[in-house]
Amino acid sequence: MYIFLASVLVVAALSSCKAKPENITCVLHYKEESNGVPDLFTCTWKHHVHSSQAINYTILHRFSDNSEIEICKSQVTNCTSTDDAAVSKMFFEFLTRIIVRAKTAAWEVESDTYIFKTLHILKINPPIWEERSPSSDHLLVKWNAHCSTDNCQCQVKYYKTSESNDKAPKYLNTSQSQFSATIKDMDSCINYSISVRCASGEGLWSNWNQKETVLTKLNESHIRLRLWRKVAKQRKNGKRKVHLMWKGIPSTCEEVLNYTVKQVPYKDNTTTGNFTLTSCGNSSCDVDVDQHTHRLYLTVSDNNTLLDEKFVYVPAAGETGLPEVCCIQTTNHEGVIQVSWNVSKKPISSYIIDWTYDGNEYYWKETTFTNATLFGLLDRRPYNITVTPLFNDSTGHRIDANQICSSMGVPEHIDVTIEEVQDKSVFVKWDTKSQYICSDVVNYIIFYEAQGLQHNITVDGNEDGVWLKDLNPNTQYKVKVEATGYNRTNMGKTMYFTTNKFDSSLIKTLSACGGFLVFLVLFLGLTCAIQWKKFNEIPVPNPRLSSVAKWLTQSHQKMEGFFQPVTDQIENEVVKDETQRERGAPVTPVCNGNETCNQKLTISDPSFSPIPENEPDERFSETSETRLLSSPEGSMVFSSSQSSPYRSQTSVVPLLPRVEKPSKSQLGKKQEKTTQKTLYVSLNMFEQSDVR
Repeated sequence: MYIFLASVLVVAALSSCKAKPENITCVLHYKEESNGVPDLFTCTWKHHVHSSQAINYTILHRFSDNSEIEICKSQVTNCTSTDDAAVSKMFFEFLTRIIVRAKTAAWEVESDTYIFKTLHILKINPPIWEERSPSSDHLLVKWNAHCSTDNCQCQVKYYKTSESNDKAPKYLNTSQSQFSATIKDMDSCINYSISVRCASGEGLWSNWNQKETVLTKLNESHIRLRLWRKVAKQRKNGKRKVHLMWKGIPSTCEEVLNYTVKQVPYKDNTTTGNFTLTSCGNSSCDVDVDQHTHRLYLTVSDNNTLLDEKFVYVPAAGETGLPEVCCIQTTNHEGVIQVSWNVSKKPISSYIIDWTYDGNEYYWKETTFTNATLFGLLDRRPYNITVTPLFNDSTGHRIDANQICSSMGVPEHIDVTIEEVQDKSVFVKWDTKSQYICSDVVNYIIFYEAQGLQHNITVDGNEDGVWLKDLNPNTQYKVKVEATGYNRTNMGKTMYFTTNKFDSSLIKTLSACGGFLVFLVLFLGLTCAIQWKKFNEIPVPNPRLSSVAKWLTQSHQKMEGFFQPVTDQIENEVVKDETQRERGAPVTPVCNGNETCNQKLTISDPSFSPIPENEPDERFSETSETRLLSSPEGSMVFSSSQSSPYRSQTSVVPLLPRVEKPSKSQLGKKQEKTTQKTLYVSLNMFEQSDVR
């Protein structure tokens, strides 16, 4: 059983290896720009075989006497012979018999004999263009073919260049005696691509010659003028701007045409009064009209020859009773806008839909349905759409739809910033920028990664930031934001950040406490320094620095007295006005030749005991008596000259206990016994170094 199966497989393998070449096709053709006898011979075939060894193919031509010649060899399933002698010998044969031999080291097989009529496999070179002449109603093309006029057929192919990939091409066959063709069914002012091919007798078609582009002329019979207008709001001067636009004449036409707009006031379906003319461009025109009803006529002419004329109705400002539509709705999907509205309650003939995205260039079309689909819109542009009903030769009230985008897209730029980095969280903020108004984001996806672990979070498209939580402290992260729209996405730039090692709130608290403590220490130190300074500035009297002098008698009240300090030899001036002293008035010091008077201390107290007469003269003069200070209420004047090392003192703690003031009777008795003496004691008992 197994031996039988093995033998079957071997037979099948051998049969497969010995499969014959089949579907052989051959062509007699020419080198470039050659003519006459063919100089090339090419054959192709199919060979359904699977072999691990290289297969060598040989093309054989068998003549009528069964002799064979080798045409060419190949290791692929096609072969071209450039042997002029062999090819020309085949050309003069009525029939061409071809055999393909396949051979390997293990086996060899030949195809069946394929027989061709020699003239049926002849293929001439493509024709050469001679003339292409467009006119208003046709296009004339001429060429030269590599065959005789009595035994040659040609074919013309033409199509609109705007229709890519040879969409819907048209063919025109010519008679055998002509190498030209007249094409009539062509649109005006359109670029057409044209090419020609020919065949000799019953031979094969040549390749298409080089494609040429021709712009057709304007055909007057093709003019179908259509006119529409866009009326702006009335201005303060009562004028309204009307934007006229028309179709029917391609803007690609090379002919110079004249466009004229005629304004005619309209009353009771008749034209009255004078009219004005305005010259316009090729596709649109702006004119001003007043608040009344008008008809605007567009005239197209060529060299004073009228080609066509149309008019459009402009209702009066605030005119009522005209048909109108309502409930207009718009939707968009992948760059296409669909518009629908409710039918008018009054009879209408059609509707005009116009749309624009910039207010300067308008597009419009007419329909009899209550819906329309707008194609060919610019991507991501906001469009304003208007629907106006038409009836007879008039127009109704228009209705405007809400502005709608042709399509939506995500912003082109996403700027990501990292804010408020903490130890386990961070705030990621983004800002989007786009050159298009029609930009929208459905949601944002935030991707962040650290140490090979990827995470993501999705937020609504209205958000502009998000907190990333549960992060690892002291770790570097990379983050990027992806904006997702309805059918598009855009990724922002990747940003890097490193989380804090510690909680920032703890650091802020410690910093605040430390700052407060430093401030408190500085404040206490400054307070103590101020108090210590005040304490050191309190003056301490030194009796060693005081001085004593005699008080002048009453006859010398206005004179100055001088005494010397015991240690520093500093002069002190004393002026005593006895009269003032007795009255209790302050003593006024007397300046002797000095603008700046030194302050002096005068103490007067009658409670002091008189100094005995027998006091030594070394200390006091004979005419003076000594008396001790005892009362702070006495008049005091401190004196210090500019050269004195002592400072003035306004008050001094009394050095002696106060003695009660004697009565008038006692005072009288004492005055009777002795003449009153006055003693001056200086209280400048402070060193100059103590003065602050």
